Amino acid sequence: MGKNMRVKSVDPQSPLFGYIRPGYTVKSINGQSVLDAIDFQFRTAGEEVAIVFVGPRGKETSFTLDTDAGDPGLTFEDDRVLVCRNKCIFCFVHQQPNSMRRALYVKDEDYRLSFTHGNFVTLSHIGESEIKRIISQRLSPLYVSVHATDDQLRGRMLGSRSARAILPLLRRLVEGGINIHTQVVLCPGINDGDHLRQTIDALAELYPGVGSLAVVPVGLTKYRKNLPKLRKYKPSETLAILVELKGHQRKFLKQLGSRFIWPADEFYVETNRPFPTKGSYEDMPQFENGVGMAREFITTFNRRRSSLRGLKSGRRVLFLTGRAAYPFLKSEIFPYVRQTLGLKLDLQAVDNRFWGAMVTVSGLLTGKDLLREARYHGNHFHFVVLPPNCLNQDGLFLDDMSIDEFRRRLPKPVVVGKYDLAETLKEVFV
Repeated sequence: MGKNMRVKSVDPQSPLFGYIRPGYTVKSINGQSVLDAIDFQFRTAGEEVAIVFVGPRGKETSFTLDTDAGDPGLTFEDDRVLVCRNKCIFCFVHQQPNSMRRALYVKDEDYRLSFTHGNFVTLSHIGESEIKRIISQRLSPLYVSVHATDDQLRGRMLGSRSARAILPLLRRLVEGGINIHTQVVLCPGINDGDHLRQTIDALAELYPGVGSLAVVPVGLTKYRKNLPKLRKYKPSETLAILVELKGHQRKFLKQLGSRFIWPADEFYVETNRPFPTKGSYEDMPQFENGVGMAREFITTFNRRRSSLRGLKSGRRVLFLTGRAAYPFLKSEIFPYVRQTLGLKLDLQAVDNRFWGAMVTVSGLLTGKDLLREARYHGNHFHFVVLPPNCLNQDGLFLDDMSIDEFRRRLPKPVVVGKYDLAETLKEVFV
C-alpha cells in the first residue's frame, strides 16, 4: 500500500463520491501497487480499471471504473519530495542563515516535480527503475541542470564523486522520446571558457530532444561561511560571455533552425544592454528560469497601455522592486506612465540587506527589507505596491512575515502587484 497515496478530497462529480472519503488510501490498480499521484493517473488512463482502497480501519473496498468516461476525481496528499544528495559549490540552500522556515532548506531533486512544475534536477543519482519509469510513462518535458558535460568537472561542481555520467543519460532519455530543457549555472573560472563551449556543443548535438539551454550566472549571498570560494562576474566578463552566447545563437539558428541557447535576463541587466525582441525567445522554453521574463513584462505592458488612458492622477503611488528590475522599469515603462499618462508613480529599488548586495532579484526580497523601504518613503505616498513574486502561495515573505502583518505595520494601503502592470495600475489609480 502506497504510504503517500492518501486521498485528500473527492470531486462531487466523481462516481466515487460518497463511497471514498478523505483519509482512504490506494492499495492497487488492476492488482499493481501505485507509486504516487502521477502513477495513479498513468494507470487509470483510458481503460476500465479495478481500484482497491483501504479505509481508516483497514477495510478494503474495490471499485471498477470506466475511466474513458472521465477522471476518477481524486486529489491526493502531497508526495514526499525526493531530495538532493549533492553538495553543489553554488547551492543556494547552503547560502542561507539558520533562521529560515523549514521548507526553504529542502533540496529538491525530484524528477516528478521537474515534469509537473518545471523544477530543475541534476539526475545525478537517478536509479534504473526511475529511468525506465520516465520513459514508459512519458514524463516529458524534464528540466535538467547540467552545468558541465565533462563528468569529472560536473562531479566537482556537484560535490559528488558518484554522479551518473550525464551525456549517456540524456541521450538515453532523448532516444526514449523524452524532451529535455537544460541549464548551466556559470561560475567564474570553473565551467566557463572552453568548458562552456564543450558543454554547448555536446548538448546541441542532442537537439531537438534537448530543446534548449539556459546559461545563468551564479547567485551568491553573504552567507557563504565555510563554503567554496566563488565570486561574481565582472561587468567586462559578463559582456564577453553575452557576446559569445549571442554568437552561438546565430550559429544554431542557421544550423538547427533554433537559437537553442539563451542567456538569463541578468546578463542584459548587468551589461546595460537592451533585451532581445520577444520573437527572439521563440516559444519561451526557459521562461520560468528567468529567461525572457523582462521582455515579456515590457511587451505585455506596451500591448495594454492604451487601456490606461483616463486613469485618475490624484494619488501618489510608491512602486517597490529589486535592483535587477529597476533599470528596465525606469527606462522602458515608467517614462510613459509619468509623462504620457501623468500618473504620480515613483519607482524605488530596494537593497537586499538580508541576503546581501549581490542578490538583486525582487523574488528574494524579505518582508523586513521591503517594509523598511516603504516606511522610509511612505509618508509621501497614498499607496505602496509590492513586487508580484515576493510572496509564496500562503502569503508569506521569505522571512516568514505575512502580508497581513506587513499591512498592520505600515499605515498605508498595500497592493501586491501583478505581472501585468496595467492591471496593477488600474487597481491603484481608480
